[in-house]
Amino acid sequence: MSADERSREKRGRDEPEAQEALDDETIREAVEQSSRGVPAAGAVVRDRFSADEIFHRIVAAADDEITTGIRELFFSALAAGFAITLTFMLYASLTDGTGGAPIVGALLYPLGFVYIIIGDYQLFTENTLPPVALVLERLASVPALLTVWTIVLFGNLLGGALGAYVLANTGVFSPSVMSTAVGIAEQGVETAWWSLFFKGAFAGLLVAGVVWLDYASQDTTARLVLVYVAFLAIPVGNLYHGVVSATEVLFLAFRGELALATGAIDFALPVLLGNTIGGVLLVTVVNYFQAVEREYQEQNYVLTFRELCFGRFARGDYSPPPRDD
Repeated sequence: MSADERSREKRGRDEPEAQEALDDETIREAVEQSSRGVPAAGAVVRDRFSADEIFHRIVAAADDEITTGIRELFFSALAAGFAITLTFMLYASLTDGTGGAPIVGALLYPLGFVYIIIGDYQLFTENTLPPVALVLERLASVPALLTVWTIVLFGNLLGGALGAYVLANTGVFSPSVMSTAVGIAEQGVETAWWSLFFKGAFAGLLVAGVVWLDYASQDTTARLVLVYVAFLAIPVGNLYHGVVSATEVLFLAFRGELALATGAIDFALPVLLGNTIGGVLLVTVVNYFQAVEREYQEQNYVLTFRELCFGRFARGDYSPPPRDD
């Protein structure tokens, strides 16, 4: 067989495989773009999204989130709150096992967040970005946003309370780890209110930034590395996360070490406010104004100012994005 014949034969074998790969890619793009026009790949560089494309993906995801039923939203948030218990448990256990080495003790801190974000559970601080994007686009009202936040936060706190009770009362912690866990939680309670607020704001920046970058990622490995590194920065930077802090308060309350109201006002509240304001103002608003294309506003009815502020009480609570027929 001549070299030309062998080359033609090889091309003949390769062409079906190449066509199959092309068909798979075409189907993948069609699936992601068919319902809401969400880009499957970057328009200029295929493996990199522009700010407009990232924002478009976030708005599409937020549309699914804000229309999720109360039961599904609550139980997803409950699972996330209980998963946060893993963060506190592993942080205390590893800190005790390494003699209090700060960086080594924090190595497993991000595990609970990995479960939550990769598993697509609902965490309150994660929700500072997608639903706010809908409000900024005037596709959802402020009352609709607050409803989502309330359900998710309640579910997170209840899940964290269940986990905190188990850690405080069932012998999961050895005596030495229990002492370390109490010390970690008390360190936060002893921090000044405004210091907690600003530490929470920087943590909120990290969390909401993770959400933004998560929608810029196209594979699970990149998301895993991103989530791990970003949430490792919270204990290393001596920052605080609202749901973790609330779990620590509940843990101390179940141990009889702290009055629940005192811990909630002096520790959990400033961290939660900082997380929320940091996530919304430092990331959501900034990223919104750098995404200059407004495909959803141009293609769909948007809420009036009255509807935006008062939701269903002003005859409009949510304006769904257009769908391709």
